[in-house]
Amino acid sequence: MAGVSGCLKYSMFFFNFLFWICGTLILALSIWVRVSKDGKEIITSGDTGTNPFVAVNILIAVGAIIMVLGFLGCCGAVKESRCMLLLFFVGLLLILLLQVAAGILGAVFKSQSTRLLNETLYENAKLLSGTTNEAREIQKAMISLQTELKCCGLDMGAEDWGNNFQEAKESCKCTDSSNHQCRTYQGVNVTSQTCLSLVKDLFEKNIIIVIGLAFGLAVIEILGLVFSMVLYCQIGSK
Repeated sequence: MAGVSGCLKYSMFFFNFLFWICGTLILALSIWVRVSKDGKEIITSGDTGTNPFVAVNILIAVGAIIMVLGFLGCCGAVKESRCMLLLFFVGLLLILLLQVAAGILGAVFKSQSTRLLNETLYENAKLLSGTTNEAREIQKAMISLQTELKCCGLDMGAEDWGNNFQEAKESCKCTDSSNHQCRTYQGVNVTSQTCLSLVKDLFEKNIIIVIGLAFGLAVIEILGLVFSMVLYCQIGSK
């Protein structure tokens, strides 16, 4: 009877350890995109009726399950357990299908997501001059965002703040007077660069990072399916 290849066995263990690390990374990155300190309120607030983070939410679930599967694969390889290896294979196949579904959703609804993001940002621009609790939350997030990105307002610039400009003027200031993007508003030298395009660029870059990581992980998953099935067959033929 054929034995189990020691090289394949420990290669499977090393692969699953790497797989577990990848699962941890994709989970951490997806959560960061979903609850970003600087952009969460701005991107997800508003009554759009649709969640623009559908693909990211799927990847959060994928990352969590991948961590469990990585541990299961390591144990199955070391203990030569056909049951664990079969569970690993089935679970990994389901994960791969989920990632394909997330990719299809991202491609199909890309234009719709962009439209919803634009609508949400323009809607939130109106809240910068508001006084409600919801408006105050948006304003706090915007002040932090303006400080980091060196921009001011979302739609028209400093004018978006209305009577609340005094609270945001420090984050709107343009320190380089020779910069052509500087202008004067209510006696304050502010930047004419609005945050609208910068927020959209930030959103798109984060999504691209997540998608790129997901594709890289898919290659590792396919290798895992092959290794686990070969090892499963070898154990069965002992």
